[in-house]
Amino acid sequence: MSRENGSKKLDDQKVPLLKSYNPSNNEGDQFQSPKHLLHDSNNTLDYYEDNDDTLVRRVWVESKKLWHVVGPSIIARIASYTMLVATQAFAGHLGDLELAAISIGCNVIVGFDFGLMLGMASALETLCGQAYGAKKYHMLGIYMQRSWIVLFICCILLLPLYIFASPMMKLLGQPDDVSEMAGVVALWMLPLHFSFAFQFPLQRFLQCQLKANVVAWVSVVALVVQLFVSWLFVSVFKCGIIGVAVTQNFGWWVLVFGLFGYTAFGGCPLTWQGFSMEAFSGLWEFVKLSTASGVMLCLENWYYRVLILMTGNLKNAEIALDALSICMSINGWEMMIPFAFFAGAGVRVSNELGAGNGKGAKFATAVAVLTSVAIGLCFWLLVLLFHENIAYIFSTSTPVIEEVKKLSILLAFTILLNSVQPVLSGVAVGSGWQSLVAYINLGCYYLLGAPLGFLMGWTFKQGVMGIWAGMIFGGTAVQTVILAIITIRCDWEKEAQRATFHVEKWGEGI
Repeated sequence: MSRENGSKKLDDQKVPLLKSYNPSNNEGDQFQSPKHLLHDSNNTLDYYEDNDDTLVRRVWVESKKLWHVVGPSIIARIASYTMLVATQAFAGHLGDLELAAISIGCNVIVGFDFGLMLGMASALETLCGQAYGAKKYHMLGIYMQRSWIVLFICCILLLPLYIFASPMMKLLGQPDDVSEMAGVVALWMLPLHFSFAFQFPLQRFLQCQLKANVVAWVSVVALVVQLFVSWLFVSVFKCGIIGVAVTQNFGWWVLVFGLFGYTAFGGCPLTWQGFSMEAFSGLWEFVKLSTASGVMLCLENWYYRVLILMTGNLKNAEIALDALSICMSINGWEMMIPFAFFAGAGVRVSNELGAGNGKGAKFATAVAVLTSVAIGLCFWLLVLLFHENIAYIFSTSTPVIEEVKKLSILLAFTILLNSVQPVLSGVAVGSGWQSLVAYINLGCYYLLGAPLGFLMGWTFKQGVMGIWAGMIFGGTAVQTVILAIITIRCDWEKEAQRATFHVEKWGEGI
């Protein structure tokens, strides 16, 4: 193919942002000529100049871009997850009461807070990703500051969750001694609560620029700091349960200062230009998108907590809860991989749509889904092959081990479904479909899945297997199919045009 023919074919393609391209204008915020639109180390625009490129070559190029986000994101998420687990491990050495109090603090109070704040911050994956793809670099810093403002206000509104933790736990039926200690723990975790308002936006701000490796390195450092401080406060200074709660704050604030230090001191010269009063403009549009993102991810995050609550109400639920906890622990570790693909797919799709490249967004979606499914199939197979042995990692109790064997088939299919669903959710975030997916999640999870789980667990006397089967096949599977249909039928060129319009609309006044 000659250079002239190649350029002519590129000019004929319907890429909205190229229609107004002026070859004489080479300023930083304008698009370069089509022959320069190939990938480089600092450019997320996925555009293929040569139509004769093989499919294998295109998959390889896209996979490198995807793994540039996914690889470090896996490390960062495992480190963050381990910080929460390590806290409970230190508490477990203090006593059963302390372990129960910390578990409620981390899993119920912080877990609720974590899901909502993480979801609201994911609005940045849409805004920053599309702005970065459109080369509106200066907008990213403004968007992050708007997110800080919105999430900080949300933190203030959520303060009663921590201040009144003790009476709320009593209201939910927890023992008085556990509730009282959980209330004390919650108050000492207030700094952790406010760290979410700054840390989550910083992570998404950097990920959208393909700087996820920075997040990974800082997360590992934060984990090391927290483990050391926890050992110091609990084992050396003998600070007890207060020491455990206080040390939880250290690692998360190391994340905040580490990520902000990199951003503010030269790491992001194009996207961070200091604090600006422009961050206070356009907040209402930002609040609406953040709220939709928060509801969307919260409905997913809380779904499996409903499974545990329903199982706890079964007769003789102790063995079932132990077995289910083991399965959820295994699923929790493995879910760090699909969650990383959630981030990777969101970044890649938003970058391509912001650049006006609908075909690139479609191709990025296909590569992300197929890669995640391939990894999910490997873990699915491992669980099926070693279903008789996986429980020994956590327990030596024969009844618990036998129950885990029964549940392992459901664990395997949960892992398989979760290799698809988070990726499609990431595509939805990258495309700005949060409001639509929030309604889908509400219908599939809470109007279909949870009632079906209740029906199979109690009416059909299937116990924990019935509850879990109803929830994954009635809720998760249906939601995954609906998201897949929406994604397959999507007109990506129209989405690219819509993203271009939104970048201009959201950037008004900046």
